[in-house]
Amino acid sequence: MPSWFNTWFNRDGWSKSIIAIPYFWLVFFFLIPFAIVVVMSFAERTATSPPVGFLPDFPYVTFENYGRLVGDWVYIRAYSTSIINAFMATILCLIVGYPMALGITRVNKSWRNILLMLVILPFWTSFLLRVYAWIGLMGSNSWFNKLLTAIVNSVLPADMAFRNIPMMNSNFAVVLVLVYSYLPFMILPLYANLEKLDTTLNEAAMDLGSRPWQVFKDVTLPLSIPGIIAGGLLVFIPASGELVIPSLVGNASDPMIGRVINDEFLTARHWPMASAVAVALLLLLVVPLMAYNHFEAKAQAGGKP
Repeated sequence: MPSWFNTWFNRDGWSKSIIAIPYFWLVFFFLIPFAIVVVMSFAERTATSPPVGFLPDFPYVTFENYGRLVGDWVYIRAYSTSIINAFMATILCLIVGYPMALGITRVNKSWRNILLMLVILPFWTSFLLRVYAWIGLMGSNSWFNKLLTAIVNSVLPADMAFRNIPMMNSNFAVVLVLVYSYLPFMILPLYANLEKLDTTLNEAAMDLGSRPWQVFKDVTLPLSIPGIIAGGLLVFIPASGELVIPSLVGNASDPMIGRVINDEFLTARHWPMASAVAVALLLLLVVPLMAYNHFEAKAQAGGKP
């Protein structure tokens, strides 16, 4: 064997190789494709295949695609709808998922694995099948629609009663299915965080006279913030660019940005415009996250954020 081979594949070489695998994956399956998309976003649509071309003269690129993002109401509305729907879904997932995660940590350990299995059980079935099931549930004649209509009518005057609630093809339907689909992504990080908390802190707070709700507010909730942030990011980021759910249950006249990107690529065949929309969405999501990580790292290091 060559000397370099023996030197590399010793203990340190193996560790370097294992560590290098994620970096190779990141470079070849994220950075290079993303760089291609960024370059393509500065091109213009052509009649060639692929429909991408650059200007014949300097500076060879055009900023027209990014100009349309801030000047065309279609894209502004799509971004707004995506952010609002994703934010509402994240908040609802937190409201529903936090008590569930906290409850799982408080039950007997023999029940925890069973409850966690029930949380991830929906992943054992097809994602499309679950979305189509909600389409059936939200139909005008479904039992779910009738039950929800009866609940709403019980608090409304008789002259304002609904015959049925139109749920399909609306942002309500999109948020509802987003919450159902991404709820496990909120519960699992919260559970992992809450499960590590020292319960003796709660007991000490109660011994000092704190009521249960004060213990939760002053001890449990502050210590669970990392789990809330992790779960919120796991829900908000993919929900912002969701394509399947808005396409199946959303309103075509009020699309989310994922559907706009899909239509630009496949229907309009305007690859440069679709690339610009995708790059802007990534920056919209990643830049605030990077800023938060920067200031959080400085705060933990003892510096001023």
